[in-house]
This record gives sequence, C-alpha cells and structure tokens, in this order.
Amino acid sequence: MLAEVKILLEHRKEQNENATIHELELSPVFTKTLNYVTQFSKFNNRETIESVRNLLTQKRFHNFELASLANLLPDTAEESKALLPSLDSPRFTEEELQQLLDEIQSKRSFQS
Repeated sequence: MLAEVKILLEHRKEQNENATIHELELSPVFTKTLNYVTQFSKFNNRETIESVRNLLTQKRFHNFELASLANLLPDTAEESKALLPSLDSPRFTEEELQQLLDEIQSKRSFQS
C-alpha cells in the first residue's frame, strides 16, 4: 500500500535529518518517490492503515488485490471489478464487495 511506503520513507527521511553524523543526502529518486506516495496515499495514520490491511487480509484478498483496493479506493463493486478482473469471481458477492468498500471509505473519512 502506498500509505505504508509513505510511512517508511518519512521515517527514513527523519532518521537522515536527525543523524549526528550527517548521512548522505537523500537521492532524487528517494525524494520523488516520497512526493509521489505523499500525493497519492489515501490514508494518513498508522491505525487506519493497519485497520484497512487487517480487514482486507481477513477477507482473504490476494496481496495485489489488497494493495490495489487500498490505493485506488474504488467507489463501487462494479468499479472495483473493472479495475481488478480477479474480483469478478464467485469469491465475493456484489453486496459483500460493496459493503467492504463502504467500510474502507468509512475508515478513511474518520481518520485523524
């Protein structure tokens, strides 16, 4: 999930800034990656990220599906199936998938 990458990169940047012996300057690729994940990350705090990951893991989504759903945040079950054809299977009913998407959106809207 982009939000997890964001946390890791922010931590690494903070470590670099707080180092007693100034480490190497952060590379342009590092900086661009941090800017990208900051711009496109849908979740802001660890609790929400962990909650969304646990929810999707409990529902037995594959890692790619889990990351894609959390990063893209489709609004409807139909949209999620269009973006991820593997979800168009008997594993989840349309209602189950929509309920899951609504729960993720709810977690996102109530994050601090």
